[in-house]
Parts: sequence; structure tokens; C-alpha cells
Amino acid sequence: MEQEEERVRELLGFLGPGARPDVRSQAAAHVLGLTGSAEGRALLAARPAFLEALLLLTGESCAATARAAYLALVNLAAEPASHGALGPALPLLLRRLLEPGYGLAEPVCTLLANLSRAEGTCRRLLQALREEGTGLAPLVEAFCADGSKERPALHYLGPVLANLTQLPEARALLLDRSGCLVQRLLPYTQYEGSAIRRGGVIGMLRNCCFEHKYHEWLLSAEVDLLPFLLLPLAGPEELPEEEMERLPLDLQYLPQDKQREMDPDIRKMLLEAILLLTATKAGRQLVKEKGTYLVLRELHQWETEPGVLAACEKLIQVLIGDEPEAGMENLLEVKIPEDVEKQLQRLDLEEEWSQGREAQLGSQGLSR
Repeated sequence: MEQEEERVRELLGFLGPGARPDVRSQAAAHVLGLTGSAEGRALLAARPAFLEALLLLTGESCAATARAAYLALVNLAAEPASHGALGPALPLLLRRLLEPGYGLAEPVCTLLANLSRAEGTCRRLLQALREEGTGLAPLVEAFCADGSKERPALHYLGPVLANLTQLPEARALLLDRSGCLVQRLLPYTQYEGSAIRRGGVIGMLRNCCFEHKYHEWLLSAEVDLLPFLLLPLAGPEELPEEEMERLPLDLQYLPQDKQREMDPDIRKMLLEAILLLTATKAGRQLVKEKGTYLVLRELHQWETEPGVLAACEKLIQVLIGDEPEAGMENLLEVKIPEDVEKQLQRLDLEEEWSQGREAQLGSQGLSR
């Protein structure tokens, strides 16, 4: 243990402002290598002085040194122990992220994506955005810039938005009807250039669907959310004319080379979002009227992933089943008895173990 502490103190000295620039650069590269292992992250993440030294290095004039420091912080931010020391830097990181022409906006964005996975840090990030007085609009603006001259393509802003919308306050900001923010993000459900960007947007939309008071607006012509959720699930199958006419226009007569979303986790999130839209009687009616069952029927025949099949079957059952009895029409407000809730949780755990992996509920895995 003493040797380990001595090693950390020595390395910290090489990162500090008293060291020569070339030594700092080499030390930053060495730290980046250390953070590539679980042991290295555990060694460094709980040491505030080390994290503060790396944050200071992100301001270096040498781009290689600053990038190495950022990437080390990205890895360390996957450890909850690092969040206390990194939290105060959130306003600075946000300003750098949103500064046009900032050359290291991409690693800043990835760092924020990892930090915002924890609820406490996510709330601090939302507070920092509110203190700037602009809410989520600048993040959406930067996300939609998508590789313009002023900004690189910040794909990890998708997971940042997905993480933020785990908070009801952030969902309210995004769903503000006067801002038209959610409408700007809808086309990215079909974005082919990055599964991170695509999955982040779909995770964000799924989170927003928990707000049942917005369901009718989301399904209305003003937003028209449902086709954007269904299109990634649709394949090239030819349907009879009378069935084809029941689908939204964007899903009719798809080309023979139309491909479904290839990522099973994203397909599952799409199904979960649609299921949430069926929580109210009005939502169920609107989802049924748009021929959703027809898309799900074809998906069910194609799907091979057990978890996605289960989500598909659950949604189909809601669409073809009987309406809930009076007083239970809103499925998000139905009180589940405690013993039933525990049984459902046990079954969910058994399903996760049978698939051999954890369910991804909030965002894509981001640590490098």
C-alpha cells in the first residue's frame, strides 16, 4: 500500500504545473493507459487531487496533452467515486462544449455522458444548464449541428440527453410545446452514421414517454412521434393493399432494401417507448389506429433476440387485448399490489440472468 501511495504521489508531481511541458505530456499519456484497466481506475478515481490535476491539464495549450487528460477523465468518470471531485467542473465543461470552434468538444461531450449516468451528477448538470438560463436548447442546437464547420459531430450528446431526461424536470424542458425541441430530434431515430447518436435519441424519447399528459400531443400531427418509432422496426415485407393503407404514409410501400434497426437494445427501447404511449386510453386508441400491430406482427416473425421478443409480445398483448376496466385506464397510474410488484421484479431479474447480461435502461455504455 505504501509503495502504491508513493507511486501516485510521484505521478501527481509529473502532472503538476511545476513539471516541464514534455514531462506533463508523457505523464498524461501514462495516466490514460492506467485508466484503461479496472485496477487503474480504482487506484485514481477516489483521489480528488489527481482528478483536479487532470482537469487542470485539459486547459493545456498542447492539444495532445489536453486530449490525453480528457480521455483519462472519461474513463475515470465511469467510476462513481470520481463524481464528487468532478462535479464542480460541470459549468466549465458545459461552456467548453458549447463554445463554437472548441477543438476538444468531442471528449468533453463523452465525459459529460459518463458523468450524467449518475442521478446526483445528472441533477448538477441540469442545474448548471439552468444557471446559464438556456435550459436544454443549446444542447439540442449543438447536437443538430452534426459536424458543421463550427462544431464536430457530437454523437455522445445523444446519451447526455437520454441521461438528463431520466429527470422529470428535464423532460418538462424538452417537451415544452413552445420550444419545438423534441421535433428537431425525431429524424435521428434513423441516423445511420452512429448507433450512439441514434440510441441516445431513442432513449431520450422513451424517457419522455413516461410523461403521459403529453401523449396525445406527441401522437398528434404537431409532433407525429409514432412513425419515427415504428419506421426503425419495419422491414421490407409486402402487405395486402387494405393493410398497407392502415399504416402511416411514411411506412407504406417501403423499398425492398429497407433494413430494421440492427441493435437489439435500440429495438427494445423503441418497443418500450410505444408501450408507454399505450398507457392511456386515448394513447392506445391512437396507436391502434395507425396500424402498429401490423408492423409488430412482421417484427415478431423476424426477431430472434429473447428480450426484444418479450417486449414485442407485451406490446402486442396490449394492442389486441381487452380494454382495462373502469378506473384503471391509465396504466401508468395503476397501483400494483406490493406482493405482485415483488413477483414482477423477481421475474425481471430471472429474465436478465437468462439473457446473460444487464438491461440497459438509461444510456449506452460509454467508458473507453
